[in-house]
Amino acid sequence: MYGRMRRLLFSPGKVFIDSCSLLLQRCMKTKALNPCKQVHALMVTKQVDMDCLSMSSRLIAAYACCRDLNSSKLLLQGTPNPNAFAFNWMIMALVELGFLEEAVRYFSLLQESRSSSAYPNRYTFSVILKACVGLMDLDLGRQVHGLIYKIGLEKVALVCNGLIDMYRLCGEIFCAGKVFDEMPERDIASWTTMICGYADSGNIREAVALFKRMRLAGVEPNEFTWSAIIAGHSRIGDCDGAFTLFSQMDKDGLVPDLVTWNAMLSGFVQNQRGVEALELFRRMLMSGIKPNQVTVTVVLPACNMAGAIVRGREIHGAIYRTGLEINAFVVTALVDMYSKSGRVKDASTVFSSICDKNAASWNAMIGCYGRHGMVDCAFELFERMLSEGLQPNEVTLTSVLYAFSHGGLVQKGLEIFRSMDLFGVEPSKEHYSCLIDLLCRVGKLDEAYDYIKEIGVKATDSIIGAFLNGCKIHERHDLAEKISEHYKMEPKTPGDFVTLSNIYASEGKWGDVRDVREAMKDKKVRKNPGFSSFNSEL
Repeated sequence: MYGRMRRLLFSPGKVFIDSCSLLLQRCMKTKALNPCKQVHALMVTKQVDMDCLSMSSRLIAAYACCRDLNSSKLLLQGTPNPNAFAFNWMIMALVELGFLEEAVRYFSLLQESRSSSAYPNRYTFSVILKACVGLMDLDLGRQVHGLIYKIGLEKVALVCNGLIDMYRLCGEIFCAGKVFDEMPERDIASWTTMICGYADSGNIREAVALFKRMRLAGVEPNEFTWSAIIAGHSRIGDCDGAFTLFSQMDKDGLVPDLVTWNAMLSGFVQNQRGVEALELFRRMLMSGIKPNQVTVTVVLPACNMAGAIVRGREIHGAIYRTGLEINAFVVTALVDMYSKSGRVKDASTVFSSICDKNAASWNAMIGCYGRHGMVDCAFELFERMLSEGLQPNEVTLTSVLYAFSHGGLVQKGLEIFRSMDLFGVEPSKEHYSCLIDLLCRVGKLDEAYDYIKEIGVKATDSIIGAFLNGCKIHERHDLAEKISEHYKMEPKTPGDFVTLSNIYASEGKWGDVRDVREAMKDKKVRKNPGFSSFNSEL
């Protein structure tokens, strides 16, 4: 390429310009900035007429494509009549690099230029609609939609697909459906985007109906379409429906990609079907699909559900053997897996192994210490988190309060609860639940009762359950009755009914016991007997 550039310097004018144009196209394709600058230097040396073949616009586009936005902007400012090609590449580069508001500004400049060569086209709108999504600016998206109608591009598939995507990602699935229905011709992207919209919004029935319509229209779904419909079923808990579609995809000769496998695994895990998730993961590995970080973070919780810590350790080993990058999310999943299986030392080793920890990683480790009664370790880690400049969030403070609750450290728990506003966190039901549990464990029922009054009707089942259990243990039957009568906080869980019944029985109030038992029958509440299980591979 460099030898060709040297020969170009002595080429006649028309040949030189045509060759420069081809070289700039090659620079754009390979995103090669240095050769682009060399071509530009040759053009300056030869004093090329930049209006010929719109060479100035080609240079602007080439610099934008090579991510040299400063050079691109300077050329754009110095070009009398840049065309839509230059603006499109400029806007596209800004959107891809995350400068969304600046992309909108250049789109406005393109509209203001009003020359025959600089007018928004289908490619302009497909890009600027992505900026609307990035900004989550539905009003701007609607303005762009209006301009599309004004120019007459409302029937172009590329533009309509951008509109559908913009509306569905901004939560306006009805508007997306309207654009889809008005399209004269739909391509595979149109169908897939609309199916994704319905599936993501939980309208799985509409997604399935559209999927069937698509096939009846003679359009065969691709891997992305299958992934969307399978993920939709998984998201609403219909794992069996998702698996049926997954099997059908295989029969149709399409190979599920990693996104599809991850969607299936996520569905099984979210619906507490850990054994099936692990079996599906085994099948994925046997099919030759290599897991990524998402796969690992999804499948590790399944090991706890299935009581298969050995499988969890195998996955941990496979992460190292395959060279998979261990990010903060993988660390969090590993810490949580080891924590829930009682292996605190392993969890701590994983946590200490990386420097790049996010809030979720800290929360998981603090929660691990709290779950296993290591209150001092939990508080030390919390203070270390603060000293390293990390801002605790709602989950962090819940984990700390949980630890103090199980350690019976009332004063420290109250200090954390009362200082939550310093961390910019408003107390939630989870925080109140930990606090009530803490106070009830040490017999401070009156204080707990005052906090419940502060919450009022927003008190959750876990809060009432903790309070009733505290009343039973510390024989404060008077407060138990106040909760159930004065605040009309009727028990909802089987455990709460049984606890209240036992409180009445201990005082010999058999009429009240009978009323509670009858209420359980009326509401069809049944207390299942407790059980224990173990896994032979432990």
